[in-house]
Amino acid sequence: MSSAQSQSTGPVRADVWLWAARFFKTRSLAKQAIDGGKIDLNGSGCKPAKAVHVGDVLRIGRGVERLEVEVLALSEKRGPASDAQTLYRESEASVTAREAAKAQRKLVGAMAPPGRPDKQERRELRRLKDSM
Repeated sequence: MSSAQSQSTGPVRADVWLWAARFFKTRSLAKQAIDGGKIDLNGSGCKPAKAVHVGDVLRIGRGVERLEVEVLALSEKRGPASDAQTLYRESEASVTAREAAKAQRKLVGAMAPPGRPDKQERRELRRLKDSM
């Protein structure tokens, strides 16, 4: 950890730690995620002011992403991404599940139609509708 980012010795609020570890852009977004039930601390619900300790396990839901991370260090200050990555370790099961979900979304996206019809396709659709 760099000297610019201080490492906290005591417990840190959950919303502050999530912001410092760069899971959310603002502390307000971290608080909203916690209040919305997207964050679990050690298998149970969490509140924004709940103390996070080294060794705790957080389950984080961000959109379609689901992460399970172990807290390795505490910080109340947001620093560079390289320093933020030293605050936690993602479990192997979480990494594999996230990559599988990403591959699944990619397959589903490949099967979707390619957007809006062009001029020629619109004319074809009109002809089909008029003939019915």
